[in-house]
Amino acid sequence: MPDAFVIQRETQIAAPPATVFAYLTDPQKILSWMGMEANTEPQPGGLYLIKGVGGSGRTARGAFREVVPVHRLAYSFGWEDSEIVPPGSGLIEIDLIDRDGGTLMRMTHSGLPNEEQRVAHGKGWTHYLGRLAVAASGRNPGPDPGAPVQHSN
Repeated sequence: MPDAFVIQRETQIAAPPATVFAYLTDPQKILSWMGMEANTEPQPGGLYLIKGVGGSGRTARGAFREVVPVHRLAYSFGWEDSEIVPPGSGLIEIDLIDRDGGTLMRMTHSGLPNEEQRVAHGKGWTHYLGRLAVAASGRNPGPDPGAPVQHSN
């Protein structure tokens, strides 16, 4: 049975794939658009950790599964201290395609447990992909007011 609780997004970003890739993997660049602390080891098996997501103090944790510099990332995903979406329960897959003088970013988040979580995470992704597009294009997205979403444990 196909995974029914999947989020898919496409975002055109006015920056080359190498720049967008850096904003997805370099902890200092990540902090310009999401979280208050980041620790990443962009290699298979390496840590993916973002603290303070959504202004809520939540911590996203996972491990990189696939890293193809400037083209593709895949990492497990979940929330520390969550029984509903625990670390490693989801999978984020990101493809970066050189298109129209910028980057077409295709993102899929699979492994969500139910429709409520699909909707909540979808709102979060819409919020953060917009901030990523601003930051990667060289502009300042400003302070993060937090994703307009309540996460439940």
